[in-house]
Amino acid sequence: MKVPANLNISYEDMDPPDTPPTMSIDKLFPALLECFGIILCGYIAGRANIITSTQAKGLGNFVSKFALPALLFKNMVLLDFGNVIWPFLWSILIAKVSVFFIVCVITLLVASPDTRFSKAGLFSIFATQSNDFALGYPIVEALYKNTHPEYLQYIYLVAPVSLMLLNPIGFAFCEIQKWRDQRDRQQNKLQIVGVVILQVLKNPIVFMVVIGIIFHFILAQKIPAFMEQFVDGLANSFGGAALFYLGLSMVGQLGKLTRSTVVALILLITAKLLVMPLICREMVELLYADHTNTGLNQSSLSNYAFLYGVFPTAPSVAIYAAHYNMELQVVTSGMVLSTFLSAPIMYVSAWLLTIPWMDPKPLMDSLQNVSFNVSIISLVTLVWTVTVMFLSKKFKRLPHMFSLNLFLAQILACVGMILWNFVVRQDSFIGHVLTFTLLYGSLYSTYVWPGLIAFSLVLMKRGGELKVAPGFLVIAGWGVPGLVAAVLLITGKRMPDTIDSAFFYGTPQNICTSVVLAFSIVLSGGSLMGLSRGTWDSKYQVLERDSLLGTTEDLRPQSCPDTQTIPDMLEPGRARSINQECHMCDCAPSQPMPDMIVSTNKNDALLIEPGQCGTGCESTGCLLAQEEQQRQLADRQVARHVLLCLLLTVSLLANLSSCLWWLFNRVPGRLYLELQFFCAVVNYGQGFISFGIFGLDKHLIILPFKKRMSSLWHSMKPEEQPQLVVSDDIMMTCTQFTKYHKEQCVRDIVQKKRCGERMVADTFLGSELVEWLLQVGLSQDRGEALLYGGRLQQGGVLQHITQEYGFQDDELHYRFTA
Repeated sequence: MKVPANLNISYEDMDPPDTPPTMSIDKLFPALLECFGIILCGYIAGRANIITSTQAKGLGNFVSKFALPALLFKNMVLLDFGNVIWPFLWSILIAKVSVFFIVCVITLLVASPDTRFSKAGLFSIFATQSNDFALGYPIVEALYKNTHPEYLQYIYLVAPVSLMLLNPIGFAFCEIQKWRDQRDRQQNKLQIVGVVILQVLKNPIVFMVVIGIIFHFILAQKIPAFMEQFVDGLANSFGGAALFYLGLSMVGQLGKLTRSTVVALILLITAKLLVMPLICREMVELLYADHTNTGLNQSSLSNYAFLYGVFPTAPSVAIYAAHYNMELQVVTSGMVLSTFLSAPIMYVSAWLLTIPWMDPKPLMDSLQNVSFNVSIISLVTLVWTVTVMFLSKKFKRLPHMFSLNLFLAQILACVGMILWNFVVRQDSFIGHVLTFTLLYGSLYSTYVWPGLIAFSLVLMKRGGELKVAPGFLVIAGWGVPGLVAAVLLITGKRMPDTIDSAFFYGTPQNICTSVVLAFSIVLSGGSLMGLSRGTWDSKYQVLERDSLLGTTEDLRPQSCPDTQTIPDMLEPGRARSINQECHMCDCAPSQPMPDMIVSTNKNDALLIEPGQCGTGCESTGCLLAQEEQQRQLADRQVARHVLLCLLLTVSLLANLSSCLWWLFNRVPGRLYLELQFFCAVVNYGQGFISFGIFGLDKHLIILPFKKRMSSLWHSMKPEEQPQLVVSDDIMMTCTQFTKYHKEQCVRDIVQKKRCGERMVADTFLGSELVEWLLQVGLSQDRGEALLYGGRLQQGGVLQHITQEYGFQDDELHYRFTA
């Protein structure tokens, strides 16, 4: 934090020291824990297939068509318009309109002519429609219920008006895009307007707001006793159900992130979480200046406006995108990222806004403590991530070699901050210099590496190999930050009476930091834009359909028709030994099928020919098993590296904004301090991002853990049950599949593949069966298809070639048992 002890802080936008806080921070953390805890439960339920996406649609319909309209009707009837501060309401609406048209105009100017209208409409709605009711209302209630309870009613006023004014404009752009995509173009302009108006009127939220306002005057702000409990029951069911559905709707959304959405995501998240709250606050400051005679604190309203602007994007925007089948990848991925990025911003904002006055010394101590605590936790996650990187042997390949250097720089930055917390309070010049060199040399390296990683992805984009020696990028990643830190130590002058490492050498340090940040942002942004154009030779695809905790994502080699293709994938010198091992396939007894299933399949069972692998392969040299292992090892995880660069680039933008703010405005206010705390968290908390993306390797951590838990579960069962008895529903699924669908499935997806020099096997990939189940209509979504395949495996209809894995929607080889 650039707040030296001798700085005079401006009190222009702050409460005087004797003014009590205008919000209560005590209940904020429990409220955030409640909201995001329920969201996490919904996400786990969806990820574990406890509730599939098709089943989740029923909960979504209940929330949007029953619970939320009842909640709006209740609050519209009970709303007290006499306490409404209309200048504040106009300020929020003007801010939303401003952001809407800024995003719309920029999108129309820079987007491709083929899709610019759909992007302009949906991106503008994304930047302005907040999750006011499910996530925003509990936060506002926790902060203002005891101090300013009247603030709660603005949630019900702003959101519906936004839906009625701004969303129709976005819908109109989508309808125009839909009309342009049609070849015959039968609709005229009047029909498009009619469709938009009809959609607005059919929206139950808008409809119930209008009805609620009408009954507000008819019923004189009181709901009749005979219907009060009915309305309360529906309205009270909204909170938990909406948050749970939000978690369900997040499952698999980041898997839709593609190379062409990266730049759009950066801009949209910046517009929603940074530009929107700032404009809201400034509009309140501007329009409410002449209305201070109401007795309410202008600072309180402007702070409330800022918090309102930070609310993340509503899930309904993803519904709009799915309805028009336009820009679904950007909207759904952005919804997930904005939701989780908004949590720390809201907490830090509310915490800083409760400080009635700002004394530089306690603020510096608070910032130092935050940096120290975050560094300790982040260091643990980074050590775990680096250990996983070494155990999985990914560090030997590109671009993982560069990401490992980034993780090491993050570790050194955390260690430097931990040492700085003790050294800075001691009078040791050498200790200060050495610790500062370690801290800022490594911190500058964390700024540079995201740009270098993105640049390396561009260099590997065409041929799959790096066009320059990796050593040059490694030298640049460590040499440039070290050189900048050395220049700063030689030319800089230490600021007296400061413990803040970010201002230890004053203005020269800010200039050096700004230059490093600007260089990395330009390099990273330009590289990510380069990735959004052209192709990756089928190696750069979307994120995998598994969660971010998985690892297999981009690479899908072609099936191996002969023994020459697989050895080419293996390490030199191993091909001959593998071919020598695979003269015969060591086969284990297949899992017995229930008699009922076997009897229905005796006539059409696959004949196992001589030389054909008919059961599970246990040979360590089986080429199909080797193919699976090599696919895991050869995976470049390009999409994950792109996501890592994307998130770190957003943090670089925040750091650059902080430096420029200080250089051009020497009288900082609350927002500057908030930005400083945010920068401290993202600088020393980068380990959380690295851990979330690379720390939980699927094949090294998750699958062995699941296998271990499964073995423990089965070991607890009585030994008198040697054979597992399948349930009736599994038996029915297996019987129906083998009798009516198996023959067609074999013709469509089963292929003969070599598992040895003179052995072949009839196999298929798990992802191929999932696609087939969706195509023929046996499953409605991938979650249901995964459950269906799991039931077939439990019933003994199919198994993995080595019986090592359960059924997964992945590039794993399976075979039918009979």
